[in-house]
Amino acid sequence: MKLSPRDAVAFFRKPDPARAGILIYGSDGMRVATRRKEVVDALVGPKGDEEMRLTRMSGAELRKDNAALFDSIKAISFFPGHRVTFVEDATDGLADTFKTALEEWRDGDAQIVVTAGQLTAKSALRKLFEGHRSTVSIGIYDDPPGREEIDQLIAAAGLTNVSRDAMDAIVGLSRQIDPGDFRQTLEKLGLYKYQDNSPVTVEDVDACRPRSAEAGLDDLLNIVADGKVGEIAPILRRLYAQGVQPVGLCIGAIQHFRRLHTAASDPGGPAAGVGRLRPPAFGPRRDAIVRQAGSWGRDKLERALSDLVATDMTLRSGSKVPLTALVERTLVRLAMMARR
Repeated sequence: MKLSPRDAVAFFRKPDPARAGILIYGSDGMRVATRRKEVVDALVGPKGDEEMRLTRMSGAELRKDNAALFDSIKAISFFPGHRVTFVEDATDGLADTFKTALEEWRDGDAQIVVTAGQLTAKSALRKLFEGHRSTVSIGIYDDPPGREEIDQLIAAAGLTNVSRDAMDAIVGLSRQIDPGDFRQTLEKLGLYKYQDNSPVTVEDVDACRPRSAEAGLDDLLNIVADGKVGEIAPILRRLYAQGVQPVGLCIGAIQHFRRLHTAASDPGGPAAGVGRLRPPAFGPRRDAIVRQAGSWGRDKLERALSDLVATDMTLRSGSKVPLTALVERTLVRLAMMARR
């Protein structure tokens, strides 16, 4: 049976122990592993591993010894309780092995939990687990986590007092970064607020979000929009050292100034216009956009965008001009424009 994403959330929380097999697949290995752990923990409990009611094997090991799966599901544990055999990194080449094991599976045998990478609709593994009467197939996709999953992650991180603005910031962050990074951010936030009963704030969320080249780019664009000419060169050198390319810088600048233009063009003013941004902006980032959009104004932002688009076209034209110098000159020119 194939489960929909909505039904899968409930299944992960309380998996059916009567199912002979469960297949969890997807391109995001961390997300698949997290869901697999959730399922296995729910089935065998916290002592399943130490009581030898959980058997692990890889797809590579199973290819070398096809009988290992059958022996594992039929083995009898010294301890009472539900048993699980977990096979990691399975491929379509093992479909016949799983088919044989499922045909021989009986009540009381170890439940088979299988994880795999991205599988197409024609995958032999998917067809087997979707078509078998006693198995479940669940695809883990790269879509941002839904509100129910976010609530579960917040609870797992031990966060019990989240302000409304902080929750909006968390939901917005889930749309901006990789699901694995988002999960780690909430875990970091849970440690950050350990034994702190005060409400989680937007500032707390911002302090724990990933700091990468993207965050450095945000800093650079705020420096440019605020007219801080003297700070441009040092941060540019740092970004180039991190591997950021001139074209990427220019694209980021265009996106930032378009957001400012959207906010500045709202009839209700920048404070109202910032609410139309997608993805939404919260906390200090929102305040910076409102301030910069109000300072620049729509007309000046249109001139800035025209300048950036012209620079982007030059970067992509194959011109022999020094690309790093071209981008730096454009950013300095914009910063000078902000001061006028």
